[in-house]
Amino acid sequence: MPINADYRGPGDLPEVIPVFPLPGALLLPRGQMPLNIFEPRYLAMVDDAFRDGHRLIGMIQPDIVHSASEDRPKLFRVGCAGRITQLAESGDGRYILELTGVARFKVAEELTVLTPYRQCKVDFFAFIDDFTARKGEDDVDRKRLLEVLRDFLKVNNLKVDWDGIESAPNEALVNALAMMSPYGAPEKQAMLEAPDLKTRAEILIAVTEMDLAKKRTSGEPGLQ
Repeated sequence: MPINADYRGPGDLPEVIPVFPLPGALLLPRGQMPLNIFEPRYLAMVDDAFRDGHRLIGMIQPDIVHSASEDRPKLFRVGCAGRITQLAESGDGRYILELTGVARFKVAEELTVLTPYRQCKVDFFAFIDDFTARKGEDDVDRKRLLEVLRDFLKVNNLKVDWDGIESAPNEALVNALAMMSPYGAPEKQAMLEAPDLKTRAEILIAVTEMDLAKKRTSGEPGLQ
C-alpha cells in the first residue's frame, strides 16, 4: 500500500516510538497488518500517534519464555515500525486499523514513561536496507519457495489465488507468506531478524519443510 510519508532513511524516523507487544505478530517492511484495537491503553496509543504526526507504532513480540511478569513481559530486541495507513471507528469503542511496515528497529532502551502504553528508544540504522524497496529480490529462490508453498497448501487442504501469487514481486511474496505463516514466536522472530530477503525466504522454506515432515511422519491432520 502506498503511503503519504517518504521515509528515505533512519533520519526520517523518530528515535522514540510507542510499542505494541503482540505474540505471534510479524510486521515487515511494506507489509500490511490489520489490527483490532480495543484496550484503553492502546486506544490512547493510537490517539497519540496521530497527535504527534508520525502515526508510527512499533510492533514487537513479547519474550514470554524469558519474562518474569505476565503483565509486563520482556520484549524481544527487534521489532518493526509501521505507519497507520487506514483507520476506522467501529461505533463500539474500537479502532479498526491497518499498519504498513516501514523499517525494522533494535530496541536501544525501554523508557520510563507516564503513558499507559510502553515506549522505546530505537535504532533503525542496523536495518538501513529496509528503506530500499525490493532489495535482494534476485537472490530469492522463488521456484523452491513456490514448491514448498504448493506442498503446504496440499497437506492442509487450502487454496489460494495463484494468479496473484505468480504476479507478486519476490519481496511482497516472501514477506506476505512470512507474515501469514502459522508458526510460533521463535520462528516469526527468526524471519523478522533475517539479514536479507534471501535468508528470510530460506528460513520460511526450512520451517515449512520441517512442519510438513512432522505432519507426514505423525499423520497429523492439516490446519483447520
